[in-house]
Amino acid sequence: MTTEQTTPDTPDAPPASAAPAVDPRLLVREAGFAGYLAEFKRKMKNGDLGSVPVVLGLILIGAIFQGITGDFLNADNLTNITKWIAGPGLIAVGIVFVLLLGEIDLSLGSVSGVSAAIAAVLSVRSGYNEWVACLIAIAAAVAIGALHGFFFAKIGVPAFVVTLAGLLAWSGLQQYVLGDKGTVNVVNDGVLANLDTYFLGDGDIAFTWGLAVLGIALFAAGQLLDARRRTAAGLAARPTSEIALRVGVIAVIALAAAYELNQDRGLPLPLLVFLSVVVITDFVLRRTSYGRQIFAVGGGVEAARRAGINVDWVRISVFMISAGMAALGGLFIASQQGSADKLLGGGNVLMNSIAAAVIGGTSLFGGRGKTWSALLGILVIQSIITGLDLVHVNQSVQYMITGAVLLAAVVLDSVSRRTRKTAAR
Repeated sequence: MTTEQTTPDTPDAPPASAAPAVDPRLLVREAGFAGYLAEFKRKMKNGDLGSVPVVLGLILIGAIFQGITGDFLNADNLTNITKWIAGPGLIAVGIVFVLLLGEIDLSLGSVSGVSAAIAAVLSVRSGYNEWVACLIAIAAAVAIGALHGFFFAKIGVPAFVVTLAGLLAWSGLQQYVLGDKGTVNVVNDGVLANLDTYFLGDGDIAFTWGLAVLGIALFAAGQLLDARRRTAAGLAARPTSEIALRVGVIAVIALAAAYELNQDRGLPLPLLVFLSVVVITDFVLRRTSYGRQIFAVGGGVEAARRAGINVDWVRISVFMISAGMAALGGLFIASQQGSADKLLGGGNVLMNSIAAAVIGGTSLFGGRGKTWSALLGILVIQSIITGLDLVHVNQSVQYMITGAVLLAAVVLDSVSRRTRKTAAR
């Protein structure tokens, strides 16, 4: 007994039900704002929270302390916050680079301290030009980072152990450089002193407004250029309506900040330097092949190596960058306190910087984060510290609260990571 088999006229054609599925993320722009709302809900459901928690946290912190003190949102207090975030914030930018590799650098507090000590001793005791002294201090820190990276990448010593040893060694070098007195005051009205006290434009409000407008214009130009390039390459690009919305949001933030700063003394130099570093490093991470290599190594070392990436060089260079950022942050901290001493870089400086990176959204597990995390995170921490100071809360309680906020951020990161894994992302 035989059974006849029927075949379709076009055996190579797939059945209609096998049409390829379309990723809903590709349809977001075509659906307009309704599509963006659906995309936002999908991200929240899948654990891709982004900066939402930290932004909501900042709003909540501001509302609580303003309600308690009535002075938290005053222009002079907000200006002081923008000045105080520069030192630990710059260290946090360096930590973001290390965390993207899935590693940690425990030496950055000591590196910031020894860098400030070198700059102060060279300029005050040895008579070096202050600019030269600062450049030597930063170069020394970069060399320290290269040493850490060498032991980690080439010798195979865990980064935790290498940088823990560095924490002790560079703290000892810091004390040795400073000598028996242990403190070197910075030169009055010198380069180091002005890092914290200088305001651009000498109080001219037009200067701050001008920089705000320039920043908005550059952002808008970048968005339009990116959309034009993607369209020319045949890729999906942001529609004009979305670009206008993004520029509008940035404009509101920038102009509001300019207004508040102009109610006090204008634009502080620490804020400008910090924002410039964040923008430049964000461009490096998102728009250069080197930045993509960092993400690749953080996502999987072996896969990155098989893709032809020089993993050892990426690792060493990242530790060099983090140490250089720590040195720059140490100079701002020395300027803020008016001296380089044995305690600079100690205490809670390192912990606050690590907490800033994690609270801002950089994952401890590597491969996910951005330098804007450092800005958002340090704003949260400094706002909490400043608010608690205004209500005269003991420093021990401040440490406990900061620790609780850090733990909450890590728990949120872990839960989000597990949710993304469940969603097969």
